[in-house]
Amino acid sequence: MSYVRGEDRMQASLLPAAVEEYVAAEAPVRVIDAFVDGLDVKGLGFGRSVPATMGRPSYDPRDLLKLYLYGYLNEVRSSRRLERECRRNVELMWLVRRLSPDFKTIADFRRDNGPAIVGASRAFVLFCRDQGLFTARLVALDGSKFRAAASAKRVLGRREIADETARLDRRIAGYLADLDHSDAREGDDAPGATAAALAALEARRAELDRLAAQLDDDQRNTVVEGEPDARPMGYGKGPKPPSCNLQTAVDADTGLILHHEVTAEPTDNRLLHPMAKATKDTLGVVSLTVVADAGYSNGAGAAACENDGITPCAPANRSVNNQGDGTLFDRSAFVYQPDTDTYACPGERVLVRKQIMRRDNCVLYAAQDCSGCALKTRCTHAARRFLTRHLHDDALARMNARVVADPDLMCQRRCAAEHPFGTIKRMTAGGRFLTQGRQKVSSEAALSVLAYSILRAINLVGAATLRTSLA
Repeated sequence: MSYVRGEDRMQASLLPAAVEEYVAAEAPVRVIDAFVDGLDVKGLGFGRSVPATMGRPSYDPRDLLKLYLYGYLNEVRSSRRLERECRRNVELMWLVRRLSPDFKTIADFRRDNGPAIVGASRAFVLFCRDQGLFTARLVALDGSKFRAAASAKRVLGRREIADETARLDRRIAGYLADLDHSDAREGDDAPGATAAALAALEARRAELDRLAAQLDDDQRNTVVEGEPDARPMGYGKGPKPPSCNLQTAVDADTGLILHHEVTAEPTDNRLLHPMAKATKDTLGVVSLTVVADAGYSNGAGAAACENDGITPCAPANRSVNNQGDGTLFDRSAFVYQPDTDTYACPGERVLVRKQIMRRDNCVLYAAQDCSGCALKTRCTHAARRFLTRHLHDDALARMNARVVADPDLMCQRRCAAEHPFGTIKRMTAGGRFLTQGRQKVSSEAALSVLAYSILRAINLVGAATLRTSLA
């Protein structure tokens, strides 16, 4: 019994004469080709969308966009790797017609065309809408942390900046002392070396002062040196490397990403209204229903959504009474009376409005007299009971009530919103950006989202149907 053996390498073969015959009819690369060929690259703002009349011919931005989309779809994001793939990948040879741009040209295209790439991603969403691939009956919001290109060692806090500044001051003082004695030295092997080192230390000192001022201006405790748009993000007590928060709005019925955004927000708490409103504007619809997890719980955001014709559905994060080991009455035991703007307590006493706390977006209510109440020991250990109510408590309650009335909403959110992140993180080496800066990172995110959306659309209707619609 022998092994399965291949053909002799010297055996002459009658291979297909055209590259076209090597690419399967149902290959996703054909969908990429049809989609990009139909884009208005000039209207989207791609550079060199009109050929120059003089000088060396440039590459068509359509070819470079096709190259990147194919790369992100197949987990090849590096410009150097894409350069190599152009010479050995048969599908890429077909897609870009055997062009082989160098890595610098490939990298510059992604760097210089960020807004246009984001526009191309939006154009595919609008194409899917026009083809009836989704109805946006229910939109699921979610966010995930993606590692930034910066190292965790580049995260500086106020203490680290102060410690390094003190060390630099000591070294600068030492170099100044050396300069005072430099005239007395003879035969200096490196004249000017002390002055050059001193200049480098002073430049670093000025950079630390700038970072400290940036912390004060942004009211933050940490900054990522070299990548100010990234922030340390993580969960619980685990590591918090420099990251960006990628937000998505996903159609609950089809799993297509309708809108995405890269933010520097460490949490999702303030992103309910911005994401919902941006999705509504992108789709051009009159009304929209969105569902999100408890991380998006925000009374002001819920109220703003309702004002803009958006119906938010999310569990409300309510504060709990942590006094008395959790044995004291929770706020749910008190009944709000809107006519008098007061609360009625279980002991039939009244809590009246005391003050507005703008910083916390809430109103403080206080009992007028708790003495002699039989339930006081079960209510508070203080002289009287205090209670807070969110300024937009009604909108928060309505948002929570929708989830309580239909528990299946959270299941639909989980099934719709979390699957795209799993696929995108597989495409991006576990969820890590290669570039630095908000615009460049947004370009990467748009390429990843567009590659996922094309793959998802193919799975929904098939490559042949999609190509026919794009033609």
